[in-house]
Amino acid sequence: MEIPLPPPEKLIFVHRQPNGVAYVIINRPKSLNSLTRPMMVDMAQAIKSLDSDSSVRVIILSGSGRAFCSGVDLTAAEGVFKGDVKDVETDPVAQMERCKKPIIGAINGFAVTAGFEIALACDLLVASKEAFLVHSRQRELIELNTSNKDKFGIFPSWGLSQKLSRIIGPSRAREVSLTAMAVTAEQAERWGLVNHVVEGSELLKKARQIAEAIIKNNEDLVLRYKAVINDGFKQDLGHALDLEKERAHEYYAGMTKEHFKKMQEFIAGRSSKKTPSKL
Repeated sequence: MEIPLPPPEKLIFVHRQPNGVAYVIINRPKSLNSLTRPMMVDMAQAIKSLDSDSSVRVIILSGSGRAFCSGVDLTAAEGVFKGDVKDVETDPVAQMERCKKPIIGAINGFAVTAGFEIALACDLLVASKEAFLVHSRQRELIELNTSNKDKFGIFPSWGLSQKLSRIIGPSRAREVSLTAMAVTAEQAERWGLVNHVVEGSELLKKARQIAEAIIKNNEDLVLRYKAVINDGFKQDLGHALDLEKERAHEYYAGMTKEHFKKMQEFIAGRSSKKTPSKL
């Protein structure tokens, strides 16, 4: 099922499909989907709205044109960086992190600095072969200045300095950030940062296939499993294992005898369909 072409005036385009998949498209292709403050607010509210919509099971986030998101629009940077950084209602990454539903990032090109951080806030990532992720703005801005004391750059505030090292390891994360190297889609896949790399023409199709596979599973368990993985990831292993045990006890305590009976019937039915062993 194809999504409609986003109208030019909709810089954050939202499209819901009847199968439970919703799309959020960053739609400012002439500026490589760089973000203005109003776009950030609209994106935050879009994610929040989809999270509270019972008809939506999975969210796919992507960009129009040849970029996923090239970061903050530096022509309007002061309005972004000096805003209320603690206002989660207008913070798209904060809303993504609060979102109970799975978010699949479809990285179709450049994901630069803030765009990189938005990608890291997704639960799964699919990238086109042309995609790359980079924290390069500090170098670009430094090259605009001749005086050392006037050099400046973009300091991460949506999780890049902390999340990346936890995914690919601190040494690799340091190299990515300190050298401003571009991480290709293939390299990101080898490092475990990206789940799948596909041809650009197949990007949304692959993201949709993953979304549909998620939708086939029990909705309550999908939400619980996402929560326990994400919440446990923020803790050390010992506390994370305790958390898993607590959540499991909570889940099974809520099951009735009828639930357990259906579970037994399902297992019995599946066993009866198995091909007898020849041994």
